[in-house]
Amino acid sequence: MPTELRPLSLLSRNKIGSHATRRGITRLTVDVPAPSRASEEPKPARWNTPEFFFYYLVFLLAVPWMVCVPILLSQPTHSNYGLYSHRLAPGWLFGRKFDNSDVQYRSFRSNIPALLAFLAIFFVLKAIYIRSAKLPSPTIPNRMHLLPFYTLFSLIMLAALHGSSAMKVLAILCGNSAITRIGKGAKWMVVATWIYNVAVLFANERYEGYRYGDISERFSFLDSFQGAYPRWHVTFNITMLRLVSFNMDYYWAHNRVGTPDVRSVLIYKQRTTTSHPLHAYSFRNYLAYVLYPPLYIGGPIMTFNDWMWQLERPAHVSMSSTLRYMIRFLGTLAAMEFIIHFMYVVAIKDAHAWIGDTPAELSMIGFWNLIVVWLKLLLPWRFFRMWALFDGMDPPENMVRCMANNYSVFGFWRSWHRSYNLWIVRYIHIPLGGSKRVVLSTLLVFTFVALWHDLSLRLLAWGWLVTLFILPELVARQTFTSAQFGDKWWYRHICALGAVANVLMMMTANLVGFAIGTDGMSYMASQIMGSWAGLRFFLCACAALFVGVQVMFEYREEELRNGISRRC
Repeated sequence: MPTELRPLSLLSRNKIGSHATRRGITRLTVDVPAPSRASEEPKPARWNTPEFFFYYLVFLLAVPWMVCVPILLSQPTHSNYGLYSHRLAPGWLFGRKFDNSDVQYRSFRSNIPALLAFLAIFFVLKAIYIRSAKLPSPTIPNRMHLLPFYTLFSLIMLAALHGSSAMKVLAILCGNSAITRIGKGAKWMVVATWIYNVAVLFANERYEGYRYGDISERFSFLDSFQGAYPRWHVTFNITMLRLVSFNMDYYWAHNRVGTPDVRSVLIYKQRTTTSHPLHAYSFRNYLAYVLYPPLYIGGPIMTFNDWMWQLERPAHVSMSSTLRYMIRFLGTLAAMEFIIHFMYVVAIKDAHAWIGDTPAELSMIGFWNLIVVWLKLLLPWRFFRMWALFDGMDPPENMVRCMANNYSVFGFWRSWHRSYNLWIVRYIHIPLGGSKRVVLSTLLVFTFVALWHDLSLRLLAWGWLVTLFILPELVARQTFTSAQFGDKWWYRHICALGAVANVLMMMTANLVGFAIGTDGMSYMASQIMGSWAGLRFFLCACAALFVGVQVMFEYREEELRNGISRRC
C-alpha cells in the first residue's frame, strides 16, 4: 500500500528532509519509521472507474457551490454588507471594491512596486560590481567572488530599510557572533545560543524594537531616522532563525559532526549536513548570510551550510525554470486579486458580520479565510524565492501543496512553510530525540512555533491543539498498518475516514490560530452542531471531504506513476 494510504495518519509527507531529486524529500519531520518509496509499486489508475466518475460528479456540484457562497455573501445587497463595508477599498476589477482588511497582505501588495525597484537595483549594482572589478563570468561554477558584494549591499540595504535601527540589528548580530567566537565549539555555546536568541525575540516584542530616547534623551534624535521599513523587529524572527543556524552549524563543524564532503555537486541534505572548514565561518560570511538581500525580509530560510555550499558549488538553476516559476507567481497573484475583489471573507470575519448566516455559509467564511491565509503567505515567499533564483540560489520551496490538498496533520506541516520545518527538524526536533520522544518533541516544537510567530494565547492554543490532533495519527498508524491490512479492499476507505477527521481537526486548529480565534470558532461550532440543519450540513461536508480525500490519494498515486516520490 502506498505510504500516503497508511492508517488514518497518512503521514508520509516529509517537509523536512533532503531532495533525493529536485522534487523529492526524504526525512520525516517526526522521524516516524516508514518504508522506502523506492521499493513501492504504484497501484493501477482508478481515474476511469465508476467510483471516480461519481467523485467527479460530486466535484462538479460542490466546487462551484463553494465559490458561489462567499461571492453571494459579498454582494452589496446582502443584509450584513453594511457591517463590514467600511473595511473595503476601491478596486480595479469590474468596478468592484476589494477586501483590504488583512494587514500582512495589504503591506505586501502596496509594496510590490518598491520591492521590484529594490530587486532591479540589486541586479544592476551586482552587474556593475562584476564588471568594474573585472571578475569572472557569473556563470562559472564558483561564486565565492560575490561575497564582498553581498556583504556591502546588505549593509546598505539594512540602513535603507531600517534607518538608525540598523545599528540595533547589527548589535544583536554581533552579540550572537560573540557566542561562537568565545565558545569555540564548547557545549555551553548551544545553550547560550538558544537563551540569547529567544531572549532577543521576547525583548523585541516587549519593547517594540526599542527607542534610543529610552537610553538617553541625547540619543532621541536617532529615533527620527526610521528608514523605509522602521518596524524591523516584526520580521526579525526570520533573522533569528539564521542566527541559530550559523551558531549551530559552526558548533557541529567544530566538533566534526555531520556527513563528509564528497567533493562533488551536493544534493540538499548533503549541503545542509556537510560542514565547511572552520575558516568559512567568518564574520564577513556570517553577515552576508544573515542579511542576504533576496531572503532577508521574509525567507525562505536557508541554513548557513546550504547557503555557503551554493556559493562554492552552485546548484543548477536554469533561466527557463526560473521564468516558469515567475509565471506561476503571477498566476497566484491574479488568483488572490480575484478573491479579494469578489469574496470579502476577511472583512466579514474581522467585523463578525455573520449574523443570520447559515451553518454552510459560516463554514465557507472560515474555509476561504484559510485560503486567503495560504495565499497571503505563499505570494511573498514565492516573490523572494524568485529573486534568489534569478541570483543563482536555490532555496527550499515553502509551500509544495495547495492548502486544500492535505489530509494528514503531519503531512500538512511538512508542506506548509517547508523551509521553516526543515530548520525545526535540524535544530530542534532531532536534538530533542526525534522519534524516541515523539510526543514530547512535538509538544515542545509546536509551543516554540506558536511563540515564534506571536507571543499570544491564541497562537499558543493553536500550537497545543496541533499537538493534540497529532496523537490520533500516531495511534492509528501503529494500529492499522499497511503491512497487515494494505491488501484489504476496505483499507483505503478506512484511511479516508481517518483523513476526514484529520482535515476537520486541521481546519479547527488553523481557524483558531490564524483566522477567527477561539470566540469565533466557538460561535461557528455552536451554529453547526446546535441544530438539525447544522448537523445535516456537517454530515454532507464530511461526505464531500471523503470524496476529496480519495482524489488526493489517487493524485499521489499518479505522482508515483510518473516517478515523483514526494512525501507530502
